[in-house]
Amino acid sequence: MLLLLPFAATVRAQGVAELIAQGDSLLALEKPQRALGFYDKAVEQGGTAEAYAARAKAWYLMERMDRFVLDVEKALKLDSTIATAHYQRALYAMRASDPEKAEYHAAKAVAHSKDPKLTSQGHLLRGEALAELGRTAPAITELEKGLAGSMTDPEAMRTLARLYDSSGRHADALAVLERLCDIQPTDVGHWSNRAYELIMLDRAEEALPIIEKALAIDKDEPVALSNRAYIYLKMGRLDEAMADVERSLRSYPANPHALRTRAMLRLRKGEREKACDDLTLSRALGGAPEVDLLIKEHCASTPAPRKR
Repeated sequence: MLLLLPFAATVRAQGVAELIAQGDSLLALEKPQRALGFYDKAVEQGGTAEAYAARAKAWYLMERMDRFVLDVEKALKLDSTIATAHYQRALYAMRASDPEKAEYHAAKAVAHSKDPKLTSQGHLLRGEALAELGRTAPAITELEKGLAGSMTDPEAMRTLARLYDSSGRHADALAVLERLCDIQPTDVGHWSNRAYELIMLDRAEEALPIIEKALAIDKDEPVALSNRAYIYLKMGRLDEAMADVERSLRSYPANPHALRTRAMLRLRKGEREKACDDLTLSRALGGAPEVDLLIKEHCASTPAPRKR
């Protein structure tokens, strides 16, 4: 009898693994309800951490977050080193706006993973969580690791481009955005952001055909209009710049970049007081280059903005 117990356990484990594999095959075909039946049998037959983590994948696709998190917690209680469950727990934490917990579990997933794909996903999720926490440098490192050799995750790439931009790494941001334009060519934001990075690299004339592609997708997109206004300003096409920036601000009055551009146009027209109102509001909203320098140069003795 003693010799039969290890054999029985092995057979049972093989049965659980086969059931999970069958469920995974159905999940890959986007049939979570059918996959759930195999995962249920795996849980009934083995009750292992792997079975609970596998069933959690079906609950996640079915948007049953209550059941999802229960199975994930059960898996982690049975095995605190199971990488899949740590990754799932990190996913849930991000959905629950808890980036600290997401970062913790994503790091655990990376540490315990033996699957290269899961390791990459863990790096990406940890990078997203670190970005939410404002930890830009380590977020960039994690996203770079996750995307290494496979620039195919648009959300992670979008985040990485934004972090490169905020770090002043405009050439790196541009390279990511060029790839995003290749894989999602109908996304107006990719083209608009790509033009912006060219502007930041003092390549305004190259930026113009790129921003035109954004506006071909959506002729009224306010950020793209704001970017084209700035390009026109740099090229000395002032009337066209003013027309674009006014259109942009009608749709998006809190855009600090558009306010900065209109202020620069107003300064050229000698409308210093109105320009300084725009610059003061742009600085309060934050994020636009040149604003502090322009205020210091033109608005040091200007009174507070008038009420509009």
